[in-house]
This record gives sequence, structure tokens and C-alpha cells, in this order.
Amino acid sequence: MKVLHNYIQATNTHKFDEVKKFLHPNAVYFFSDRNCTTHEEIQTYFENAWSIVKNENYEAQEVHWLFTGSNSATCTYTYFYEGFVNDKYASGHGRATNVFVKESDVWLLIHEHLSPLPNNF
Repeated sequence: MKVLHNYIQATNTHKFDEVKKFLHPNAVYFFSDRNCTTHEEIQTYFENAWSIVKNENYEAQEVHWLFTGSNSATCTYTYFYEGFVNDKYASGHGRATNVFVKESDVWLLIHEHLSPLPNNF
């Protein structure tokens, strides 16, 4: 679904106003180190990450759509990021789950869960 691609593109602008266009008012994020349950918390988390990883590029790889219905869709993927931390190249990856809902003919992200890959990967 194009909504995931558009959401990733918005993330790579490093402008939360662009990301926010894809967020449901009740969006909840589960990161490996904390949960964010308001747009303000989500914005703070994103902006902090962007300040640490300069020129970050974020990608969704190996996307699997578990369910796509008329009003909701859920996917899993491997996320990959790269950028510069303290002027040194850095990269990493993990696993993600995104849940989108359709309201008033617009697809919005209502949940994202990011975590490290299990040790056996």
C-alpha cells in the first residue's frame, strides 16, 4: 500500500509536520525504550532521534501486509536506518509493525511498534 511508502518519505524529511499528516489523533508508538501516546510525545521522540542521527535515511524492507481491508491494514517489515552519529557513519535495523486505519477516505497510522531483531537473526 502506498500509505507506508508516503509515511516513510515523510519521516525522511526530518520535519514532524510532514509525519503528523499521516498520524491518527489516537496514534500510539511502542519504541524499544519507551511508549509515546500523544502527538507531542511522538514529536519529541522523532526530533530527538533526528538530532542524534544526522542526515538519517530510514527504509522499510521486506514488507509483509498481514491484512488489508477497506478500513484497516497491518504490515510488518524490517526497518533500516543510516546516518551520522558524532560525525561517524552509523546504521542499524530492527523489526516493525504498523497499523493503518482509514477515516474520511484518508489512511492514517494509528500504531507503530519498533523493536530490535531477535538474537537469532
